[in-house]
Amino acid sequence: MKRDRMTSNPRPRRQESAVKPKKALGQHFLADESVAERIAATLDPWRGLPVLEVGPGMGVLTKYLIARDHDVKVAEIDGESIEYLRYNFPDLHGRILDADFLKLDLAALYPGGQKFCVIGNYPYNISSQIFFHILDYKDQVTVCSGMLQREVAERLAAPEGTKARGILSVLLQAWYDVKYLFTVDENVFNPPPKVKSGVIIMTRNDVTSLGCDEKLFKTVVKTTFGQRRKTIRNSVRGLFPAGVPLPDSPLLAMRPEQLSVAQFIELTLLLSTTRQ
Repeated sequence: MKRDRMTSNPRPRRQESAVKPKKALGQHFLADESVAERIAATLDPWRGLPVLEVGPGMGVLTKYLIARDHDVKVAEIDGESIEYLRYNFPDLHGRILDADFLKLDLAALYPGGQKFCVIGNYPYNISSQIFFHILDYKDQVTVCSGMLQREVAERLAAPEGTKARGILSVLLQAWYDVKYLFTVDENVFNPPPKVKSGVIIMTRNDVTSLGCDEKLFKTVVKTTFGQRRKTIRNSVRGLFPAGVPLPDSPLLAMRPEQLSVAQFIELTLLLSTTRQ
């Protein structure tokens, strides 16, 4: 069944009771409204831009976005949550998207290259996929903030030289300034997760082009972190035709977590030239 339509049922079914969290959807509903208000406040400097909230659940974050006069749409895959939102948030009439965020065409939702913001209490089990999807619309997503598993949040913001640094660290930081804001304890959720959460914000930087083959850049990042215990020289050897010698560069003696975005771009240009 197609799950990308706007829901605008004028007579929603009565849904006043709390929505039951569903393990299969990775749902952990935030119960501390002060945390929700802090997350909503991260978008205050961008009040003029429309906002897409991912996985609103029972709307604990949504209501603070509405209170701050944001032009809000919400994307929710859980039917019970959708009915709850329809009944309890009449201001969202026509703005509830019955959809899997990972399958949404955001350019069609915000046509003409319109800029917008993304926010959410992101499901832990698909949080990395969510940020890969956002990267596909980097020219439109001006700012993205929200909460996810602390380990993942720290990874997204990790600078070079740290063990937490990974594929998404580099790919996101090539286009966004990523900042870890604060940690959230387990006991403010229903049900409590087994890990702490972290809130981040990523703001689009002024980069319009990496100045290298972006497809090769992604390949280099994914290949090197896929073999992160190896030096760059050993991990990228498979990217070269048999018999082609690798270039002589100090970058090849390093490991991927040591490289900055600029160094990954330099490495990509080096490999591109050598492979020709």
